[in-house]
Amino acid sequence: MSRLLSPKTLASIKSLPLLAKTVVDGFMMGVQKSMQKGAGMEFSQYRSYQPGDDLRQLDWKLFARSDRYYIREAETENSINVRFILDASASMNHEDSGMTKMEYARFLTASLAYLAHSQGDGIGLYTLSRGQVLTLAPRRDSQHLQRIFHQLETLTPAGTFPGKEEAISLLGGSSRREVIVFVTDLYEKEDEISRLTGQFKAYRNEVIVFHLMAPNELTLAYPGSVTFEDWETGRQVEVATESLRNPYVAALQEQLSQIRQRMLERDVYYHLLTIDQPLDEALRDFLKRRVKG
Repeated sequence: MSRLLSPKTLASIKSLPLLAKTVVDGFMMGVQKSMQKGAGMEFSQYRSYQPGDDLRQLDWKLFARSDRYYIREAETENSINVRFILDASASMNHEDSGMTKMEYARFLTASLAYLAHSQGDGIGLYTLSRGQVLTLAPRRDSQHLQRIFHQLETLTPAGTFPGKEEAISLLGGSSRREVIVFVTDLYEKEDEISRLTGQFKAYRNEVIVFHLMAPNELTLAYPGSVTFEDWETGRQVEVATESLRNPYVAALQEQLSQIRQRMLERDVYYHLLTIDQPLDEALRDFLKRRVKG
């Protein structure tokens, strides 16, 4: 199933709602029965219906979407609000093998929003780029999910990540704890993204950071001498990749290690994803690790 849900395959699906349903259905087919039970984004376990199960535990909404019978276990907690914050700066245009970071972010956010909505959680979307913070505050109705899909479909990354004053508006609006899902490539000049995650955490929210990278970024997989251009500044630099590949990879791994450590110190859940990873695998790995953590 995962091979069918590769990002490049999903890109051929023109309808974002259909794509999200495809990913979530594929994820649910692989849910392990050993997962602990919870609610909301903690994920209340689904399993296939077995003869003798209490019919009152059937998830009829999921049956209507998938034409399969699933039992939803341990719905013991109230629903929550999930805010999806999407980095829409120009660096999200970075591409590898026909897939951009923004396309992957769009697929990931739509799939998680669909999953949260199907569990009764309120969902909101905030897209960030310099001079522009687009806001859809958390709600639970189906029309709101469609508005989020539309916003994701029409989003074009541009500019730089907003400064502190522009992003500070994301911190208000709710007196209750929320789950903050931040999708970003962590391209920053002065720790502006890292500081923002710390501010989210200061409000006692649960903060999850999906750090998107392309395989060619991780390995500097370019032949010969290459001219790179910064998406956000336009600055160009010529690089002899063969001679710089090993020191580059070593420096990058050190930087990623420091990022993980900073997130750990702030009690922020950090998850690195490459944009060639199948989406149902990404969801399954994320939720399994989060339950165990």
